[in-house]
Amino acid sequence: MTSPADPHTRTWSHINGSSQDVLDRYAVTELCKGWPVYRDASEWMNYRSLFTADACVWTTWSSDLPVDKFIEVSKEGKKNGVFIMHRECGTLAELSNSRTRAIGKMKATITHRFNEGGVAYDVDCDCRFIFFCEKQAATQEWKAKYVKLFYEKDKVVPVDGQTVPKWDTSELSTYPEGYRHLAMAQAKLGYKIDVNLPTPHDNGLWKRMYGEMENWLEGREVDLHWA
Repeated sequence: MTSPADPHTRTWSHINGSSQDVLDRYAVTELCKGWPVYRDASEWMNYRSLFTADACVWTTWSSDLPVDKFIEVSKEGKKNGVFIMHRECGTLAELSNSRTRAIGKMKATITHRFNEGGVAYDVDCDCRFIFFCEKQAATQEWKAKYVKLFYEKDKVVPVDGQTVPKWDTSELSTYPEGYRHLAMAQAKLGYKIDVNLPTPHDNGLWKRMYGEMENWLEGREVDLHWA
């Protein structure tokens, strides 16, 4: 479960405000929703348009990758039968005082279909996509420069309503609580799992992520590349 303590040290424009504030925040939330809509449907040109030229994204199975490389390995995965979908569950944005940076917060469920020894099952992972967005000076368009997630909880869902694989609990415990079932299943596909992603169960990374979000909104440099 999440802590009852507020992880933010202050607030930014996130509701109401001027008409321009509302339009900017709307543009950011619209951008965020492009991830599930476009990636799931392989609309790669639309998906690429969400990002800056030098954007970087993080996932459990890819770690940190430049967005163009991420698109490349995503295409390869789909070609090999990898089936990942996303359900968007609500999105809001915070706008910096300069109106040139924003943080998009998209609650979502990642649902990844697996087939292990003839047993089909899904792993559903509740998460929050965090989009580090900036307004482009030349075009006044909002683009995402970084996307990294909080992974909050996951579960195995039997496709037939009753059958799931049996895993070694000691191996399962080597992955972070918050996405360990997703990590275990993806590792069985040969992916190298990033075990340094923020969850409610690792207070250090959780706080660090919020610190970087605040750095972004304050116009400072951010460091999301964690060993």
